[in-house]
Amino acid sequence: MPAKGYVEIDKEVCKGCNLCVLNCPTKCLALNTADTNSHGLHYAYLADEEKCIACMNCSVMCPDAAITVYKKAE
Repeated sequence: MPAKGYVEIDKEVCKGCNLCVLNCPTKCLALNTADTNSHGLHYAYLADEEKCIACMNCSVMCPDAAITVYKKAE
């Protein structure tokens, strides 16, 4: 199944709370444990774009509004 969406996460705003990762039904998001932002915090990222269905669960769950979801035109 082709990707239906794309997620952009502002790594400088993300505090790594992991709520988006836990609430992603397709498990396309992950927490970057190998890198940190300028605040010294691990941040979430789109690990598997092909799985994204643009459901917006991640965006709704993000307490810092660090996530923007885009739906791809069909």
